[in-house]
Amino acid sequence: MGAMSPHAQGPDLAAVASLLADRTRATFCMALLDGRAWTATELARAAGVAAPTATGHLNLLVKGGLLSEVRQGRHRYVRLADPRVAEVIENLAALGPRREDVPPRSLSAASRNKALARARTCYDHLAGTVGVAVTDAMTGRGLLDWAGGLRLTGDGAAWLDALGVALPASSRRPAVRACLDWTERRPHLAGAVGAALCGHAFDAGWITRIGTTRAVALTDAGRAALHEHLGLTDPEPTV
Repeated sequence: MGAMSPHAQGPDLAAVASLLADRTRATFCMALLDGRAWTATELARAAGVAAPTATGHLNLLVKGGLLSEVRQGRHRYVRLADPRVAEVIENLAALGPRREDVPPRSLSAASRNKALARARTCYDHLAGTVGVAVTDAMTGRGLLDWAGGLRLTGDGAAWLDALGVALPASSRRPAVRACLDWTERRPHLAGAVGAALCGHAFDAGWITRIGTTRAVALTDAGRAALHEHLGLTDPEPTV
């Protein structure tokens, strides 16, 4: 009996890659990085395609395991299947070439792009300039340790407790994980800690969403809190 072909066993990476090789499906996945559930109509509008076209693409993404369905009455919503999918999308976006040759179609589009680069949600954690600045500040204060792999230090755990940030009692999700930021091209904090910090920032009024996009803005309370707790003076510069 001959040797088994390497293509006959193991994960089918090509199948996953083919799902994201289509620009419309990739646009859907990028939009869903805001962590919310979207309808096919909303995603069709975001990608600039007809509703039947969007439905066909969404069916493929659901079947391929990248998206999950949520049914509410007659309405069908889709969202990213889990945090691992979100981190893969963000990491691939960071590796992809920037489309500098495609200028924004309007002044409002240029403003949205700048807002996304400054601060945004990446599924359930904070990304962009602000997200990377928070991660750097936590590292500089010894709350995160990158030696031998990213980990939360004892000081980091005490710092979270003092802030009132509660972590899940048990979870298969890593406590901390580095997620390569697609605009900064440097890592921001993901994992259970990243999600808990982002949730706390929303609950405490430190950040607020900008319209219906996944861009967020620091409030005055947020600027004061980041300065008090991490020594950050201007994590969201004007650009």
